[in-house]
Amino acid sequence: MDLSSSPTNWYHSFYITFISAFLYFLHTQIAPKLLIGHQPLSIKKTSPNLPLRFRSDGTFKILQVADMHYGNGGSSRCRDVLDSEFASCCDHNTSLFLRRMIEAEKPDFIAFTGDNIFGRSCTDAAESMLRAFRPAIESGLPWAAVLGNHDQESTMTREELMFFISLMDYSLSQVNPLAEDLLGERMQDIDGFGNYDLRVYGAPGSYLANSSILNLFFLDSGDREIVNGVRTYGWIKESQLNWLRGVSQGHSRDPTHSDNASPPDKPPALAFFHIPIPEIRQLWIKDIVGKFQEAVACSSVNPGVLQTLVSMGDVKAVFIGHDHTNDFCGNLDGVWFCYGGGFGYHGYGRTGWPRRGRVILAELRKGDKGWMGVERIRTWKRLDDEKLSKIDEQLLWENHPSQ
Repeated sequence: MDLSSSPTNWYHSFYITFISAFLYFLHTQIAPKLLIGHQPLSIKKTSPNLPLRFRSDGTFKILQVADMHYGNGGSSRCRDVLDSEFASCCDHNTSLFLRRMIEAEKPDFIAFTGDNIFGRSCTDAAESMLRAFRPAIESGLPWAAVLGNHDQESTMTREELMFFISLMDYSLSQVNPLAEDLLGERMQDIDGFGNYDLRVYGAPGSYLANSSILNLFFLDSGDREIVNGVRTYGWIKESQLNWLRGVSQGHSRDPTHSDNASPPDKPPALAFFHIPIPEIRQLWIKDIVGKFQEAVACSSVNPGVLQTLVSMGDVKAVFIGHDHTNDFCGNLDGVWFCYGGGFGYHGYGRTGWPRRGRVILAELRKGDKGWMGVERIRTWKRLDDEKLSKIDEQLLWENHPSQ
């Protein structure tokens, strides 16, 4: 036992216990008397219907929301909009866009890929988080989030933010679950906050209804770091990649699969994080779908994320944010990397270039016994214009059982 670490461990245990007790007290004694945006404040009391599963029509739809950059609500003005739009434009436009997207696409799940709030503009991080996620919460849909590089720039640390997000209604977000690494050992330490795995099960009534047939990996790509005296963006660390490899390997022997219902291979997976990896710069000279309009802002450190994903074999596409005016998808060594495009109005954009959100649709194969495993994964974007225009629809992955 390292005695020098005991006070720190005691402090963290006391801190988490205190926060939990305070949130319980807030929920039972104080919350009913508080208002945020003229609405009663609520601490998590409603969980989504679990497990996540495909619909009876064989589809599972995800809405990706990248870079909301929510501030203080009505007082946080829009950036990079037309002069005719500026006077009445604020954070509420972001909330309205999210509600329109939910109503139009009717997703099964919402994935927020970081910079959910713009910390430097937030008087109170918790209040801004509640306002930012309110449309998702009010929809009653399951949702999950990771952090970007701006979320923690207000009144809460990254750990506190993820803990708070995990308590919200219908949130499936996790701070950091325990998982087995490649050696089968329980991992006690993992870098970052917000590394977790969600499983999507087969369609109801199908013979894979009790099997996870699509996996969603969420990773914390950090915020800012100093490398050799130079400030750079964060990156996904080796401990996170070890965890990811272990979880991926575990899905190949998922105990929920019965002997006669187990798909022959690891189910496909999708990954979600905020800061792009350095290799995405290579897509400037490759075929892409969408717009490459700004330099890739990534870490000076290359941690080997792409090599890890390729070696795992199950991640078919990665969905990122951070660079608001990039909205393209490009393929690197068989793995698609897709930007969400800037969603929020308080974050920077490009005047005359509408804010946008990305939709991901997974579809099952129809077999003699009903719905089987995932057959294809498609994606498209919608613009925040009068018609919510649908653009850049493309096929990301298709299963070929005979190959």
